[in-house]
Amino acid sequence: MQSESPPPLSPGLALFLDFDGTLAPLQDNPETVAISDPQKARLDALKELMSGAVAVISGRDVRDLSKRIPVTLWRAGNHGLYIFEPGELPPETLNPAPETLVEKIQQIIAEFQGTTLEIKGRVLAVHYRSAPHAEAALASELETILADYPDYKLQGGKFVLEAKPKGAHKGAAVEMLMKKPPFAGRTPVFVGDDRTDEDAIEVVVAMGGWAVKVGDGNTCAQYRLAAPDAVWSWLGEG
Repeated sequence: MQSESPPPLSPGLALFLDFDGTLAPLQDNPETVAISDPQKARLDALKELMSGAVAVISGRDVRDLSKRIPVTLWRAGNHGLYIFEPGELPPETLNPAPETLVEKIQQIIAEFQGTTLEIKGRVLAVHYRSAPHAEAALASELETILADYPDYKLQGGKFVLEAKPKGAHKGAAVEMLMKKPPFAGRTPVFVGDDRTDEDAIEVVVAMGGWAVKVGDGNTCAQYRLAAPDAVWSWLGEG
């Protein structure tokens, strides 16, 4: 049975946090999403509490993510496709998606006013927050295109449809990090709000850890918090 209140944090945990919708409220413009300096300081303090075993795992381009959270933390961007250690900076350019796939998706979104394409290395994100009615038609057309790219799959999130390599998901990032120091041997905890976080939540629960769902929606997480401000209260800031 799901409880509303997650347990307090302790030194023996490995803490994995989503960014958008978890640490920071969702915004119409993703460029405006940010956390405060005191919140960044709290993340660094948690890193010290857990001997470095804190990571932010996000669907954001890892280059963008590294500008929004302390680079003193582990960062996994592009749904875990790229993972960087504390102090390690991502390169200016990432391996690209197939050019033909980019062109085909650009042709599709031209048909839907209010949609935009974000190119995140090998991950291609179609945002439709300004055109929510287009979700079903967009998904259908994208699925048709991806049938010609067997290494890719379509994943939905909050007002976004992403074409991404099949091995890129947050659960795989958690599995990889849990094999590395300082995460190995600890109890994993994941906190996230979106459908894209459920892969990681399932992995953490299967490992004997626990997870926190932020906001509404079905989940296999054992605990739930209402919104990012509640997350920060639980983390000890705010």
